[in-house]
Amino acid sequence: MDQQLLWIDFFDDLQNVRGRSLNTIMAYRRDLDLYKKFRETSDRIIEFFDFMKKEHLSTRSQARVISSVRTYLKYCETRGVPCPELRELRPPKVKTSLPKSITVQEFEKLFVACETLDLAKTLRNRLTLLFLYGLGCRVSELIGLNLNDFSATDRWVKVLGKGRKERLIPLTESLYVALELYLTKARPHLSEDQTSNQALLLNDRGHRPSRVDIWRWLAAWSTKAGFSDPVHPHRFRHGCATALLEGGADLRSIQIMLGHASIQTTQVYTNVTTNTAVRAIDEHHPLSKLKDHSV
Repeated sequence: MDQQLLWIDFFDDLQNVRGRSLNTIMAYRRDLDLYKKFRETSDRIIEFFDFMKKEHLSTRSQARVISSVRTYLKYCETRGVPCPELRELRPPKVKTSLPKSITVQEFEKLFVACETLDLAKTLRNRLTLLFLYGLGCRVSELIGLNLNDFSATDRWVKVLGKGRKERLIPLTESLYVALELYLTKARPHLSEDQTSNQALLLNDRGHRPSRVDIWRWLAAWSTKAGFSDPVHPHRFRHGCATALLEGGADLRSIQIMLGHASIQTTQVYTNVTTNTAVRAIDEHHPLSKLKDHSV
């Protein structure tokens, strides 16, 4: 059986068995399209790396493509299709960069910049920022929240993460108050349809916001706050994890809150806080101010 004949089955497996999101499935499709394009020009797998370089893919992007292709080839082998090239496709080594977190000062500037003359929109904008930073939500998780995902009694929100895995995140007092205020004072003014529309957050048209809406809002608030570049949504997630770790939270609790599949993902933030500590010691410890006495 030809490998490509299993494409439909593979993408069906990704969606319905593994529970991957639409964005993840589309990323697999792009990566496999690139691999298909290469195989139309060469049978030498070793040349695939030069091919990706000519396509101007970074080392990190190359690693992602290789990972996608290997996942597909492994699937093919489970269906009885031999894939000898699987042994030759090894991802390039990618230097792990520490995630860039949003600072408290940056968040406060955005919190002020998101204010408008419309109170309902202001409360909506504030809640968006609070959920991104206070809960460490991914954008897809944020826009997917529904009214019944909030428990006022137990004070938590239910988030649907990667692989359609649900997790309950407790709300702090400030987040709970902001959410209740939004639901009573803002949401009714953003949509006339209060029965069938179950989206928690609403855009200016009274609909569930899209990823583009969130990016557009952040870009506008970043400009208003005086930032040279728009604040990337994921920086809030990194900032949430870093703040929790520096505040004394254990890695397992942070892993559960952020929905990391592996504790190794969460451990990246220990490097962030270690670097922060090194800079603080270097700046404030008296020994750092001594002159070099080496001979």
